[in-house]
Amino acid sequence: MTSLGFDVLGARVEPYAAVPTIMTRLRITESDGVVVHALALRCQIRIEPQRRGYDQAEEERLSELFGATSRWGASVRPFLWTHVSTTVPGFQDRTEVELPLQCTYDFEVAGAKYLHAVREGEVPLLFLFTGTVFTRGPSGFSAEPVPWDQEASYRLPVAVWRGVMDQYFPDSGWVRIRRGTLDELQRYKVDHALATWDQTVERLLAEAREGVR
Repeated sequence: MTSLGFDVLGARVEPYAAVPTIMTRLRITESDGVVVHALALRCQIRIEPQRRGYDQAEEERLSELFGATSRWGASVRPFLWTHVSTTVPGFQDRTEVELPLQCTYDFEVAGAKYLHAVREGEVPLLFLFTGTVFTRGPSGFSAEPVPWDQEASYRLPVAVWRGVMDQYFPDSGWVRIRRGTLDELQRYKVDHALATWDQTVERLLAEAREGVR
């Protein structure tokens, strides 16, 4: 039997991926002297928002996720961010690998809403590991599951997430809307001879503010 342990050592922006990707550095140790032939690793990553504080501006931006701050004692709970998987080459004692986290800027996803709302500090993450360990013994190869209690905490710098979004979506973001709404916006844009979608939305917001007055 193997005895595995996991630690997240750091994170960086991957500048050459096809999609926005954060590369996390993972250290894996095996403390019983067993030679690991290969490791098929799966990982669920959760955001633990209750493990940090927020300023007033962040609280306002997070109200869509957690409601009024008076309810945060009950509503601020860990939630899923993403799933990742990788294959780790053989090792003995310990090894270090990079675990790629593909990120989305889709505001329909709770993780993207949360990460967009926090502007400084760190994001508390919990890595929950599963998978299959392959070892070689006297009678040949054997396989065993990674124990379900294997986990690691890591505080991701907000600057890393903002760095990857600035790399792939400089000064921009994504909002999904229905096709019918998009058609109406397109007609409004053409009718008012507006050159960009930014100008279209800015004009609609200005008209809304004037209507409120």
